[in-house]
Amino acid sequence: MPGPAADGTPCAPVGRSTGGGGLLVIGDVVTDVVARHATALVRGTDTTARIRTLPGGAGANVACWAVRSGCPDVRLLARVGSDSAAWHRDALRRAGVRCLLAVDDEAPTATVVALVDSGAERTFLTDSGAVLRLSPGDWSPSMLDGIGHLHVSGYLLFAATSRATALLALREARRRRITVSVDPASAGFLAETGVDRFLSFVEGADLLLPNEDEARLLTGVCEPVDAAVKLSHQVPRVVVTLGGGGALLAAGGTVTARAPAVPVPGAVDSTGAGDAFTGGFLAARLSGADDASALAAGCRSGAEAVARVGARPGP
Repeated sequence: MPGPAADGTPCAPVGRSTGGGGLLVIGDVVTDVVARHATALVRGTDTTARIRTLPGGAGANVACWAVRSGCPDVRLLARVGSDSAAWHRDALRRAGVRCLLAVDDEAPTATVVALVDSGAERTFLTDSGAVLRLSPGDWSPSMLDGIGHLHVSGYLLFAATSRATALLALREARRRRITVSVDPASAGFLAETGVDRFLSFVEGADLLLPNEDEARLLTGVCEPVDAAVKLSHQVPRVVVTLGGGGALLAAGGTVTARAPAVPVPGAVDSTGAGDAFTGGFLAARLSGADDASALAAGCRSGAEAVARVGARPGP
């Protein structure tokens, strides 16, 4: 696969040194087409909707929310198509994220159509585009210089080329004793890949951040508390997000912290709420917060996300 060189030009000043406490996110940049429909979809004809095209992508969203939550040094490695690279770079720059973007001249930027119903629940149609073409040639160990934590979007683990890149980064982070987290990303893609395969890919990670559905799928256990406990025997720390139920953290076979959801009377769009939680949680942990405080910070970010359209924080 041809590998256009990564654009290492910072999208924004990295900010003051954090003493090795920066965050590197390796993941996806996506063009989101968000269609909010107040009535049920009617097959074969029109359904009225409010439609917006916005920057998104799980990895990029996490990076933006981490900046929003106070992390001064956030970097993002991802692959985008030349069709919209400038637009995405500008959006990330304005959010305060330092871009390490590989620009692909052969595949377009990934696109996700998010169908959001009247209850703010979303259904995705996904065209992965350039995302899964992130290649080992786009990666450099120097990207971890000054980094205190590596976060990997699980979408990259669902295709051979991007998986090889993510695993290179994970191994280098472990060699440097940099902590690593992984977001499983998609229950649908997890089912296609296979639970055992996925868990073998994340071996060596310090933290796994599934939502309730992903935790059930990864364990075969229906109760999210029991699923988190079971998973924490395979990955040292597991955070399970529960939507309106808040979030919980398990470590070494025990639930060690919980946080309630922040009420959002005017929820409009749940797209990116999990990414917002992850960005808020990781920023809090990097600033020295304990588990309970970090869970609460993540829930606050998630609540902010569902009160607005789109997956990124506002101005």
